[in-house]
Parts: sequence; C-alpha cells; structure tokens
Amino acid sequence: MLEQLLHLDTELFLYLNNLGSNTWDGFWMFYTTKFYWIPFYAILLYLIFKQHTPRMFLIILVTIALMVTFTDQITNLFKYSFERLRPCHQEGVKEVMRIVKKGCGGQYGYFSGHASNSMAVAVFAGLLLRQKYKYLIFGLLFWSAAMGYSRIYIGVHYPLDVVCGFLFGALSGFMFYKLSQYLKNKYKLY
Repeated sequence: MLEQLLHLDTELFLYLNNLGSNTWDGFWMFYTTKFYWIPFYAILLYLIFKQHTPRMFLIILVTIALMVTFTDQITNLFKYSFERLRPCHQEGVKEVMRIVKKGCGGQYGYFSGHASNSMAVAVFAGLLLRQKYKYLIFGLLFWSAAMGYSRIYIGVHYPLDVVCGFLFGALSGFMFYKLSQYLKNKYKLY
C-alpha cells in the first residue's frame, strides 16, 4: 500500500513538474524564494500591529518567532527521521524531470518546509486578522498553495511532501493562534 502511494506520488510529481516551461521558470523561482516575500510579511505585520495594543503586538511577534522555529525544527526532524530523498536526488526520477533550481537543496524532502511555514503563516495571520479582514485568509491560503506548487514546479519536492507540509503548517498555525489568544485573554491585552 505504501509503495503504491509513493509510486502514485512520483507519477503525479512527474506530471506536474513536466507541465513547466522556460517561460514560467523565472516566475516560479521568484515565487519560491523567501527573500522576495519580506515586503509581504511586513504588510501582514503592519496589519496585525494596527489591530492590537503595542504589548499584544510584542507577544504576537514572539509567538510568530516561536511558531516559525517550531515549524522549521519539526520539519527537519521529519526530514532526517524519514530520509525520503528529494526527487532531484532520486535515481530514476531525476533523469526524467525538469530541474529548475540549481543545487536542489538538502538530500531529504519529507516534508516541505516552505509548505509548512507558508501554511502556518497563512492560518495564523488569517485567523488573527479575520475580524477586520474576513476574506484575507482565502488569499493567504491561495498564496500558500501556490508556494507549495512552486516546490513541485522547480523539482525539489513531491506532492506528498507538500500536502503533509500543508497539514502540519495548518495545525501549527492554528495551535500558535490559540496560544496568542490564550495569552491575550490571560493578561487582558485587548
């Protein structure tokens, strides 16, 4: 059963990865690079800052730092525990796929850190800002989904790596959102 699932995952990866073209490579390399999203994160932080007291905003910043650290470390724990090779390192796959990114990253890819971090940010920020921006979460979820697809497009993650990253990221984002709300209520930081 597991072998069949991994086979289907590889087939889906090859299908999605080979849909790419030189025309779109630059766009997806830009999209998948975390550095280029700094202005986006700054806007999200500004929106959060506008809705909260300075003290609560500081608590939210610490919560975000903890969330990203937690998500990164658990992702690395999974990568080095499961040791599933990235497609760009997998014999029999790397020969028939499109590799867009030079130097495809670490050896192991289960599960995707980009997918887990982007989904954690999407869920956390979407829930935190939903009172004033009730539809923002849908845009953030779309942004995260595109981030996950970018990892398949450039050839560094299988779809299952991305989906599991999304699930873990959503759980992480929700859990840290609940923590921020607990702290807000406990210390009356309205």
